[in-house]
Amino acid sequence: MRESDPTPPIPAATLIVFREASVGPPQILMVERAKAMAFAGGALVFPGGRVDPGDHALAALLGRSDADTAARIAAIRETIEEVGLAIGLSPAPSASTLATLRAALHAGFPFAQVLAEAKTQIDVDALEYFARWLPAHAAVRIFDTRFYLARLPAGAPAPRVDATENVRLFWSTAADVLADADAGRATIIFPTRRNLERLAQFADVETAIAHARSHPVRTITPWIETRDGVDRLCIPDDLGYPVTVERLSDAVRG
Repeated sequence: MRESDPTPPIPAATLIVFREASVGPPQILMVERAKAMAFAGGALVFPGGRVDPGDHALAALLGRSDADTAARIAAIRETIEEVGLAIGLSPAPSASTLATLRAALHAGFPFAQVLAEAKTQIDVDALEYFARWLPAHAAVRIFDTRFYLARLPAGAPAPRVDATENVRLFWSTAADVLADADAGRATIIFPTRRNLERLAQFADVETAIAHARSHPVRTITPWIETRDGVDRLCIPDDLGYPVTVERLSDAVRG
C-alpha cells in the first residue's frame, strides 16, 4: 500500500562527505538542522538542499542540461553555503577565496558568476551518485532527493556551520550516529537512517564508492505494508540497504 502525495515533489540534492580516519572506518560530515525548520527540524542530516533554477542554467552552460547534472551542481553549491567546503571545484579555491565565494552565494549572487570571479570551475564528476529517495506520504513538503558521495579534498579548511538553517556540524562514523539516535541523543529521519546503515557497512571510502557503482540507482519510494499484524515502512531489498523494514510507529518521516 502506498500513500497518496497531494503535493508536487521538490527536486533536491545532498552530499555525503567522507574523510579518512587515522583508525577505524571513515567519518561522515553531519549537520544538525535548526529546530525551527519546517522540514526535519532538529534532525541530523547531510549537507544539501533544493535544486534551484540557477543550477539548471549552469548545467546547460556545461552542455549537460539534465536533472542529474543540475542536482550535482546543487549539492556542490549547498555544501559551500551550509558548511563552507568546496567539493567538486577545480582548481580548489584558497581559504580566503572560498570565504568570499560562500559570502557571495549567501548574498544571492548566481553560482556561475561567483565561480567565474573565483577563477574556478565546477567538476560534477567528482561526485558519485549513491541513491535517490522520493517519499509518497502526505506532507507539506515532499523532496525528490539525489544523494551523492565525495571525498574531503586534501588541505580543505575546517567546515563551519551557517548558523541559520543549521546550528551544529561534526564528523562521525555512520555507526556512531546510529548509536546516538538509538540512545535518544539524536534525531534522524527515515531516509537518513537507511543511508547511514548502508554507509556503516564500509571500512573505507574506496569500498563505499565501489558499492555505489555496483548498485544502479533506482528511485526509492517507501511503502507501508502490514506484516505479522504490524504496519511497517518498507523499501526494496535489492539496492544495497542492509535494513529494509521498520515499524511505522518507530519511523521518523520529516
